[in-house]
Amino acid sequence: MPIQRALISVFDKTGLVPFARTLVEQGVEIISTGGTARALKDAGITAVELSDYTGFPEMLDGRVKTLHPRVHGGLLYIRGNKDHEAAVTQHKISSIDMVVVNLYPFEQTVAREGVTREEAIENIDIGGPSMLRSAAKNHESVTVVTDPNDYDCIAEEIQASGNTSLSTRRKLALKVYQRTSEYDAAIAEYLATQEELAENPDEPQTPARLNILAHRSQKLRYGENPHQAAALYGRFFDYFEQLHGKALSYNNILDLTAAAQLIQEFEGESPTLAILKHTNPCGVGQAENLKSAWDKAFATDKQAPFGGIIAVNQILDGPCAESIREIFSEVIIAPGFSTDALDILTKKKNLRLLQVKQPMSIGSGWECRSVGADSFLAQQRDDSKSTEKVEVFESVADRSPSDKEGKAMRFGWKIVKHLKSNAIVYVGSDRTLGVGAGQMSRVDSSRIAVWKAKEAGLSLKGSVVCSDAFFPFPDGLIAAAEAGATAAIQPGGSVRDAEVIQAANERDVAMVFTKARHFRH
Repeated sequence: MPIQRALISVFDKTGLVPFARTLVEQGVEIISTGGTARALKDAGITAVELSDYTGFPEMLDGRVKTLHPRVHGGLLYIRGNKDHEAAVTQHKISSIDMVVVNLYPFEQTVAREGVTREEAIENIDIGGPSMLRSAAKNHESVTVVTDPNDYDCIAEEIQASGNTSLSTRRKLALKVYQRTSEYDAAIAEYLATQEELAENPDEPQTPARLNILAHRSQKLRYGENPHQAAALYGRFFDYFEQLHGKALSYNNILDLTAAAQLIQEFEGESPTLAILKHTNPCGVGQAENLKSAWDKAFATDKQAPFGGIIAVNQILDGPCAESIREIFSEVIIAPGFSTDALDILTKKKNLRLLQVKQPMSIGSGWECRSVGADSFLAQQRDDSKSTEKVEVFESVADRSPSDKEGKAMRFGWKIVKHLKSNAIVYVGSDRTLGVGAGQMSRVDSSRIAVWKAKEAGLSLKGSVVCSDAFFPFPDGLIAAAEAGATAAIQPGGSVRDAEVIQAANERDVAMVFTKARHFRH
C-alpha cells in the first residue's frame, strides 16, 4: 500500500525541501510543525499544520505539540488488526505512514563553552524521540526517517513503488533506536556530570557515566593478527577522508591516529614531516619545505620507515611526493595533496592517502581503553591543550640553554611525548637524531637512540636529549652527555634530582625541568 501521509518535524533541515517535494509529487499528504512547516511553505510545498490536524494548539512554548492520540494512534495501530482498525475509526484517527524527525541538538548544545543548565534542559527533545519510537515500533507498516543522508535512497524507493520495502523499514527502525539510545545516554551523562560538579566543584572532573556508543563504520579484514576479528566504530571518517589506496587495516588505523596526533603538535609551524612505525615516531624533520623536512626525518633511520606512516603539516607537494615514492609506505596523512603529488602517489595502488578534515582533538577530549572484565579506563588526552595547563619550563643547571638548545628542546619535547615509554630522543633544533622507545630501562632507551644515530651516521655532538619522565639516577644523564648531548629536557621530580643536576653541572650540560611527565604505555 502506498504511503499516504507523512509527518515531518526536523531541526536539521538539510535536504528537506527536495525530499518533501518528491513526497508531494507521489501524492503524499504532509503534516508539519513550526519552523519545518514554514520552511516547506516558503518553498511552495503545501503542508498541514499539526495543530490543525489534531485540533489541539501547541502549548507551553512548544513543549506540547506532537504528544497527541491522533499522532501516536496514527503511527502505532496495527494495520489489518480488526480491533485496532475499529478503534482508530471510532476516534477518527487517520494513518500516518511516514515520520521524518531529527532531534534538538542536545549534544552540540552542551559541547558549547559556557552553556547553562537551563539551555541544556530546553534542548532535551521530548516529542521527537516519542514519535520516532512509535514509528520504529510499528515499522512493519510505518517508514521512519531520522537521518537526512537517507532521503535520497528512500525517495528512489517511493518513486519506484509508492512505498519503502520492509527491509528498508527494518534498517531505518534500527537507526532510530541507535540514535535515541545515544541521545538519552548523552543527556544522562550531562546530568550526572552536573551533579558531580555541584557536589565536588574543586576536583578534576571525569565523566560520571561513561557511555561508549558508536556505530560500526567499517568492517576490517582482521585485527592486529589474522586470527582476530575486528571493526572500526564511531566517527573516524569525520576526521579523515581516504583519497586513494586499499582499505585501511586495524594496524593502519592505530598507526595513522598516532601520526595525526603527533603532527598536530606542529600545526601552524614551518613545514614538518614525521615518519612513524608501530605508533612510534622514528624520524621527524622541519625545514623551509617538505622535501627538506623529509630528508631530515628519513636520515634519522633509513630502515624503520619501510612500511611506515608519513604525516605532514602542510599540503603535500610534488617534490616531497617524488622522494617519498622511493620507499614503501602504508599511509600518508596530509591536510591536502597537490595535483602533482596525487599524480605521483596514486600510481602506487596499495598506498593509502588520507586527507585530514579536522583536528582529532575535537570531540570529548577523553581516550578510553578496555581493561577486560567489561571495565574501562578513561583519561584526558595528553595533547597540546592539556599540556599547556601543566608545563612550566624551568632551567635548573648552572648553565642556561642557548637559543639553539632552547629551540631544540621545544622541538624535541613535542616528539618525546608521542613515543612509548621509556622514551628518549636526541634532537637538533629541527630534526631527530636518535630515537629510543618502549624499553624497560631508560638507559636502554638512550643506548638504542645513540646506536640508531651511529647507524645513520649522525653526530650527537651539541644535541639535546629529551626524556618523557625523570632520570631516576644520574647514569642516564651521564650517558647522554658522553654521547654528545649538551642540554637535556625532562620533567624532574626524582628523589635524586639534586644528583642529576650535579652530574649536569659537572659536564656543563644545560637542563630544563618541565614539571610534567608524558608516559605513554
